[in-house]
Amino acid sequence: MRIGYLAAAGLLVSAAAAASFTRVAIPEPKTAFAPPEYVCRRTAGPMTIDGRLDEPSWAEADWTEVFGDIEGPSKPEPRFRTRVQMLWDDACLYIGAYLEEPHLWATLTERDAVIFQDNDFEVFVDPDGDSHAYYELEMNALNTVWDLLLVKPYRDGGPAVHAWDIQGLRTAVHLMGTLNDPADRDKAWTVEIALPFAVLKEAVPGKPERPVPGEQWRVNFSRVEYRLDAAGGAYAKVTDAGTGRPLPEDNWTWAPQGVVNIHYPEMWGFVQFSSKLPGQGKDKFVRRPEERVKWALRQIYYAERNRDFEGSGFAASLEDLGLGKDPALRIKGWSHPPALYATPGLFEAVYTAKSGESWHIRQDGLVWKEAPAGPAVK
Repeated sequence: MRIGYLAAAGLLVSAAAAASFTRVAIPEPKTAFAPPEYVCRRTAGPMTIDGRLDEPSWAEADWTEVFGDIEGPSKPEPRFRTRVQMLWDDACLYIGAYLEEPHLWATLTERDAVIFQDNDFEVFVDPDGDSHAYYELEMNALNTVWDLLLVKPYRDGGPAVHAWDIQGLRTAVHLMGTLNDPADRDKAWTVEIALPFAVLKEAVPGKPERPVPGEQWRVNFSRVEYRLDAAGGAYAKVTDAGTGRPLPEDNWTWAPQGVVNIHYPEMWGFVQFSSKLPGQGKDKFVRRPEERVKWALRQIYYAERNRDFEGSGFAASLEDLGLGKDPALRIKGWSHPPALYATPGLFEAVYTAKSGESWHIRQDGLVWKEAPAGPAVK
C-alpha cells in the first residue's frame, strides 16, 4: 500500500507518522466545483526565455480564461486583466502570462524573499493531483523569485520547504512601461517561465521523466495586487485610515478557490498534455471519471476534519457526519456507502469500484489510488 494504512476490524494502523495533521477548522469552498481546463500543446521550436512571448509557438497557443477573484464569481471582477498560456517540450513546462498593470511597482530583490509583499505572479503545480508534495513559484516585476516545496497544505500541517530551489529554472519579465515611476501610466508586464520536468518529477517518484500525452496535472495561477498611492512621487501601499496598516491585497486566480486560500489543491485547474503542436488543432479535454470520486472523498474529509475540530472526533459513518442522504456521495459503479474507518486521531474513507480499484483519503487530506488486491468485487 502506498501510504501504509491497514483497515482491519474497523481499526486503522498507521505505518508512518507522516499522517499527522494540524487540528484546525477547514472552511469549505463557497463556490461550485468546476475547475477550469487547459490543453497544453508542444512547442514548435526552441524557446527563448526573455519575457516577451514573441516566439511563433506563443502566437498559436491558447490563452486561459481571464482571472477572477479567488473566492469565485460572487465577488467583484478584478480591476486588471490577467491570463496565461502554456506549452511543453521534453525538457520543460513553459508558462507565459500577461498582467495588465497601470502602475508597475516592485521592491524586493533578494531570492526567496516573501514576494507576495509586492504585486506578484504565482504558479502552483501538483503533478499527481494527490494534494501533497506540490510546488509554488512567485515572482515580481523585478524578476525576483521565491520557489518552495509544500510537503502538504498548511491546513494539514505543512511544512513549506523554503530552502528548496528549482534547479534549472528560467524566468524573465518584460515591462510595458516604466518601473516605480508614478509620473506615467503603464500598460502591463509579461512573464515567461521554463519549469524543468527533471525537478517537477521529484515529488512523484516512479513516474516517467516527463508527461505523456493525455496526462493531467493540477495547476493554478494567482496574482496578488495591492492598491497603491503615489503621494510624494513614489508608490506606497494604500493604508487603512483607522489602523494605519496597508489595505488587504486583492487575490486573483485562474481557478477560483471558493475561499481566500490558494492552498486548496483540489480546487486547482486541470492541465492536459497534448502531442499536437500549436496550429495543428487541439485535443479535446477529457475529464477523468475518478475526479468525481476524489471530490466525494474531499466532502468527507471536510466533514471529518471539522467534526474533529469541534471536539466530536472522527466518525465511522456518513450518518454521523450528516452526509447519509447526500446524493453527491452516491456514484454509479462505486461502493455506497464508502467504507469509513476511524480512531480518535485518524480516519480513512474508501470508495471501491466493481473492478476492485479503490480511492482513499485520510485525515491529512492525502488522496490516493490502490489497484485491486485480489478478485474483482462482485
